[in-house]
Amino acid sequence: MHTPEFGFESDLDNVVAQTRNLGVEYPVAVDSGYRVWGAFANRFWPAVYIADADGRIRHHHFGEGEYAQTEMVIQRLLLDAGAQDVDLDLVAVEFRGLEVAADWRALRSPETYLGYLQSSGFASEGRAPLDLPYAYRVAPVLPLNSWDLSGNWTVARHAAGSNAPGARIAFQFHARDLNLVMGPRARGAAIPFRVTLDGRAVADAHGSDVDADGRGIVRDQNTYQLIRQPGPITDRRFEIEFLETGAEVYCFTFG
Repeated sequence: MHTPEFGFESDLDNVVAQTRNLGVEYPVAVDSGYRVWGAFANRFWPAVYIADADGRIRHHHFGEGEYAQTEMVIQRLLLDAGAQDVDLDLVAVEFRGLEVAADWRALRSPETYLGYLQSSGFASEGRAPLDLPYAYRVAPVLPLNSWDLSGNWTVARHAAGSNAPGARIAFQFHARDLNLVMGPRARGAAIPFRVTLDGRAVADAHGSDVDADGRGIVRDQNTYQLIRQPGPITDRRFEIEFLETGAEVYCFTFG
């Protein structure tokens, strides 16, 4: 069941493209009206609900992880329902990129929205007009879990949009992984960007969507893994610069 968090996730073309990219071969129901979401009083992406043969909810889990436990619950309920020859071995999955579970011990930065409807930690909040273009100057020092803009941006309800080449975002974070939900404002556009850590090249801390020089391209509305640190985790200053106009940035996530 797919319930959109952002507006572009209601676009069926986007849903079809991403299910194919992920190799999903089973049917996916699209709940853009939040009717199933509301019926379950759900509040989480992702959320797992497992019902038995009589339709009773026997297990639930919110958020990533606990995949082995979920599989064992399914096996148990299949046996309870009289299924024969249930394979009790657990599936061995090779996780890649965003699929790798978060490092919860090192994670101290929360999901952070850039649209003003749900934003938090914005250093320039209250200093500039909303829904209008504005030339920002990024703060030289940011507290942990704060972010700021540089260059010409429009901060709207759902996202922050860049209006000129060289627009940047800085974020002071503490996590192994830094991911960014973003996309081009115009369908089919390709916007190059560059990321740094503490003002230097990301090198071996680059995520799956950038190279060691921190360079990548925004081609569609998606979650981009920009940082995956291999060593000890400390407070770091992340910056991303969009080299062309027209990026829309929705949300930072961390892992």
